[in-house]
Amino acid sequence: MDKILIIGASGGIGSALVDAYAASGAEVDRLSRSGDGFDVTDAGSVADHLTGRCPYDRVVVATGALEIAGAAPEKTIKGLDPAVMADQFALNAIGPALILSHAHHLLPRDRPAVMAVLSARVGSIGDNRIGGWISYRAAKAAVNQIVHTAAIELARTHGQATVVALHPGTVATAFTEKYVGRHPAVPPQDAATNLMEVMDGLKPEQTGQFFDYSGASVPW
Repeated sequence: MDKILIIGASGGIGSALVDAYAASGAEVDRLSRSGDGFDVTDAGSVADHLTGRCPYDRVVVATGALEIAGAAPEKTIKGLDPAVMADQFALNAIGPALILSHAHHLLPRDRPAVMAVLSARVGSIGDNRIGGWISYRAAKAAVNQIVHTAAIELARTHGQATVVALHPGTVATAFTEKYVGRHPAVPPQDAATNLMEVMDGLKPEQTGQFFDYSGASVPW
């Protein structure tokens, strides 16, 4: 029986992943701020909730937000607010980094395992052709670098582990409800299925890379 940890389990994608893995017969552990007081922006909270946990076959970090404290993404850099940008980095980059700092004991050394951090295509520097959303884009670009760096380091001790950033596509959740009309969207259940299929197909030599919901590589 696979052992799964979903962090951000109360969100749209996170809860769909919990349901899908449970339906497959896996043993699923879940963590969230609303359900467990798990605060990804606080190092003490992350350590308290992750220290001592058994190794998992899958760890999915499904935390994050497009809007924090009601602050919508900036249309241009002229609308930059340093406090808003700091909030974006705290939740969408530093939070996953704190979780990844525990990857060495969350993942086994003696068998294949996958740790995936949900990112976003708008964090791709190479794919950015329209500008805007600078705080969110920059935080997601930062988390991509964090995942890539952590994967390199973890490979030295966990040769069978695969650590990746995943773009789930535009998913119809509360996270995207103000923006979903601009792009085709899929229900959270479909997004969860897509992400699970991508993770199932990953190999250790793909560690540190960035993939979308179809398994295609996303440019940095």
